[in-house]
Amino acid sequence: MLQDDFFTITTLQADNNTVHAVLEINAAHRIFEGHFPGQPVVPGVCMMQMVKEVMEKVIGRTTRLVKADHLKFLSMVNPRENTTITAQLKYVQACNGDIQVTGSLLNNTATCLKFSGVLV
Repeated sequence: MLQDDFFTITTLQADNNTVHAVLEINAAHRIFEGHFPGQPVVPGVCMMQMVKEVMEKVIGRTTRLVKADHLKFLSMVNPRENTTITAQLKYVQACNGDIQVTGSLLNNTATCLKFSGVLV
């Protein structure tokens, strides 16, 4: 779990299966010592985990990513330059409990991640 260590959710709005969240990255987190020394970059796997944890907060239960149809990392996030990321997500919950999620993580106006997948 990265929430409250690697990042914090500073704002969370969820309405009509649409989620808008503002996330603050901990620029002093130890992960940046190795990713990458002297040039810190938020790892793609951490971006995915942030989406998962925001969705868990919204739906009130833990999940597991079982499918990632479309996953594009479009720009790097350097925590020295900007520690704020915005999550814009849409989701649909199926009768069997699966959650189809689509959305983006944005750093200012640049899209960092585009994602479409299924959480169970």
